[in-house]
Amino acid sequence: MPLTLDNDGYLADLNQWNPDVAQQLAALDGITLTPAHWEVIDALRAFYQQYQQAPSQRPFVKHIANTLGTQKGNSIYLMQLFPESPAKVAARIAGLPRPTNCF
Repeated sequence: MPLTLDNDGYLADLNQWNPDVAQQLAALDGITLTPAHWEVIDALRAFYQQYQQAPSQRPFVKHIANTLGTQKGNSIYLMQLFPESPAKVAARIAGLPRPTNCF
C-alpha cells in the first residue's frame, strides 16, 4: 500500500506506521536506520503514547536524556542521528505528527 504523506512529509494516517514504513520514511531523508536510531524512535513513540503529542526540540532532548541517559540525550548526538531538526525528523520517521513549535 503506498504511503500517504501530508505536505510536510508526515504520515497522513498514523495507523499506517510500522518498522518497514519507518525504513521508507528514513530513506526519504537519506538515513539508514541503525539500533541507535531505533532506541530513539522507540522512546519517542512511548512519549507520544503517554502524552498524545510529539515533543518539540527541548522536551525531545530532555525525554531522551531521561530515558536513554545524558550521553544520548543531547542535541549533538541527536543531530548526528537525525540531521537538521532532530525532533522533526525523528517524529516523521517514528510515524508521529509534526511537533508543535518546531519550524
